[in-house]
Amino acid sequence: MATEINTKYDPIAVEDKWYKFWMDNHFFHSEPDDRKAYSIVIPPPNVTGVLHMGHMLNNTLQDVMIRRARMKGFNAVWVPGTDHASIATEAKVVAYLKEQGIDKKDLTREEFLKHAWEWKEKYGGIILKQLRKLGASCDWERTKFTMDPEMSEAVIDVFVDLYNKGKIYRGVRMVNWDPKALTAVSDEEVIYKELQSKLYYVRYQIEGEENEYITIATTRPETILGDTAICMHPEDERYAKYKGKRAIVPLVNRSIPLIYDEYVEREFGTGALKITPAHDINDYNLGIKHHLETINIFNDNGTLNENAQFLVGMDRFEARKAIIPMLEEAGNLVKIEDYTNKVGFSERTNEVIEPKLSLQWFCKMGELAKPALDAVMNGDITFHPEKFKNTYAHWMENIKDWCISRQLWWGHRIPAWYLPNHEFVVAHNADEALEIARQKFPELNLNAADLKQDEDVMDTWFSSWLWPLSVFDGIRHPDNPEINYYYPTAVLITAPDIIFFWVARMIMAGLEWRGEIPFKDVYFTGTVRDKQHRKMSKQLGNSPDPILLMEKYGADGVRFGMLLSSPAGNDLLFDESLCEQGRNSVECFPLSERLGGR
Repeated sequence: MATEINTKYDPIAVEDKWYKFWMDNHFFHSEPDDRKAYSIVIPPPNVTGVLHMGHMLNNTLQDVMIRRARMKGFNAVWVPGTDHASIATEAKVVAYLKEQGIDKKDLTREEFLKHAWEWKEKYGGIILKQLRKLGASCDWERTKFTMDPEMSEAVIDVFVDLYNKGKIYRGVRMVNWDPKALTAVSDEEVIYKELQSKLYYVRYQIEGEENEYITIATTRPETILGDTAICMHPEDERYAKYKGKRAIVPLVNRSIPLIYDEYVEREFGTGALKITPAHDINDYNLGIKHHLETINIFNDNGTLNENAQFLVGMDRFEARKAIIPMLEEAGNLVKIEDYTNKVGFSERTNEVIEPKLSLQWFCKMGELAKPALDAVMNGDITFHPEKFKNTYAHWMENIKDWCISRQLWWGHRIPAWYLPNHEFVVAHNADEALEIARQKFPELNLNAADLKQDEDVMDTWFSSWLWPLSVFDGIRHPDNPEINYYYPTAVLITAPDIIFFWVARMIMAGLEWRGEIPFKDVYFTGTVRDKQHRKMSKQLGNSPDPILLMEKYGADGVRFGMLLSSPAGNDLLFDESLCEQGRNSVECFPLSERLGGR
């Protein structure tokens, strides 16, 4: 009796078997030799991350490129790794400790970091394991983490180098403050959303004039408690008669000057603006220009402090509700209108950003940006699709200094040490700091206990902008065989939403420390959306679990399906039927072509 042969293709069995075979034989590993190199560095996912559809698309495209290069005879290497993700990881660890009844504020820095490293070792490698399931042919023997000792040393080297070149400085500036994460974030980490708000019209009495008032319009009435001026346009005839006079701030009865500046738009609201220099970047700039007092009325967590005089300890949004009846009772509330405006949210915590004056570390970007702009505009680096050149140029031509300090414990600690005389020194380590301090201030007779290291850490992107250099140890050892062989890398495949966070800064870093661009081509993927054109997200519940998809259709089936509709820079409208089509296509390949190929 003839035995029936089961010809149905089982993707799980085939993929697991051959991926193990490839790994056991180190087929993805590369060492410099006499062949031409072809290198790709992975956009390092957050150590907190798990595989989502965007990762599926991005890493599938990288795998296509690296496997093609191997088949063409290149010595190809695809370097994997993860990013330490300061804000996201610290939040995860804080929540993890809270579940165990441990509060961060009860721990020393060293105790917290011990817990953080334990968490990272236990949970931090999930996404890399998932990429193996995807079939990613990375050189896993080269896996990097942005806080590996040699990677951290490179970050410190770069900070010290930029400081010594005068490109890093410390100063009080208006920053974007995240009241939930309790840290500053960069301009690029602020997401603006259009909201349906209210516009509150409030009148301020002219000092010494019983029935004379100026009415202003504001979306943030709680900040009235920190007002230090009212500003009008110098050519606005409505307010010409008030020049040289002062007004009284409602509730707190503070006398403030009336100032005139062309910054004011006469057509907006009433043409008169309340000025709160501590809580608005434009007000801050006007405050500097007109020498205004600065009154900070918020604590770091977004509650009102004693400077507000009223509603002390209340959350800013609760204070907004509470101050309205107070203004109304005092006779200062004129009217309230519906109003649509854009509000900044922290990309990391989705908390409303609070502009805040803060002492932070900054990196001067002007000199770094110009050669990086030229490299793209003159064609040394090609963007695919080319439309992103305009986006890149606009940002680079209007670049601001980068706030690089974060008020966290998880991350690369700022290598600055403070002295008893309130001076500071920047050095690679504590011993070097003491030596420099003794040379600068011999009269202090300093010892190690006199120096206190800065509590802040660096922005996560301050390490990942070095990625194409640091994975090949090109910062610490700029003439080593690997950096000379693999750098510059061949192509970067990434999402356009980090064009400023990462792409631009990597170009700056490559030109600054190696005098070479980090890659010749940048391929921007689109966003994976559902059939209704909605961005896939956990909140909407429209994002399938990639692992479950691969279990159902096989890794090759899912990847093949995604590639059917993934034009560069354009969004991919994902439909699970694409995966089924991909699986059916894979099943059509002859068995000899399915097995053993790499």
